[in-house]
Amino acid sequence: MCLRKRSGYRPPDLINAKIYTGPIPAERGGELAMGGGCSETSALSGAGEARGLTTTQNSQRPNACCFCWCCCCSCSWNEEERRKRRRRKRISQDTKMETKLETCPKPLVEEIQMWSQSFDKLMRNPAGRNVFREFLRTEYSEENMLFWLACEDLKQEINKSAIEEKARSIYEDYISILSPKEVSLDARVREVINKKMQDPTPHTFEDAQLQIYTLMHRDSYPRFLSSNIYRTLVQGGSRTSSES
Repeated sequence: MCLRKRSGYRPPDLINAKIYTGPIPAERGGELAMGGGCSETSALSGAGEARGLTTTQNSQRPNACCFCWCCCCSCSWNEEERRKRRRRKRISQDTKMETKLETCPKPLVEEIQMWSQSFDKLMRNPAGRNVFREFLRTEYSEENMLFWLACEDLKQEINKSAIEEKARSIYEDYISILSPKEVSLDARVREVINKKMQDPTPHTFEDAQLQIYTLMHRDSYPRFLSSNIYRTLVQGGSRTSSES
């Protein structure tokens, strides 16, 4: 621009140029109507109108995400929440029942010492089972003892409807893979249980009970004998007997 002003240069097409104010030819008018050759102002105006139209259409069109959330996700989420609440309530109720230990007198010193002789003597003694259960709780494996006790309770049942109800409860609490208290069983035992559950009996979980009993005997029992829980109990009993 500065060079043109200094030299006085003017483009040839601008010399003696006149502004045309006549009518627009039909071909040119059609071209402009179709959008060809439009000015920058009209282009911006058209873009603004397009944006306005798009905004209007978007405001009138329902949001697909919101529609999906309200009609699908929300329903499934609510159902999932209801299931979680029922499950938490059930676990809470079970926990309240499970924290209650077996009613039994305080063990004698001789009984406490006999628990170290064999696992069978420990499990046959109600006080021994309570102490061993407290130890299992520290190892987060209390469900093994709870399952064993539930199986023992089922063996005492003679009412057909009560047997079916207790068997179903044991299955849901300790056998089902969805349960937080599922016990560790191999595939063979699980298959046997699934077949027996078609017609439950007091001995439906006999194989599983034996497997869990063996697991506690081989895995948890040795650690129990060397635990602070048992050692403190033995020392306390010995001190009491010596004082008397």
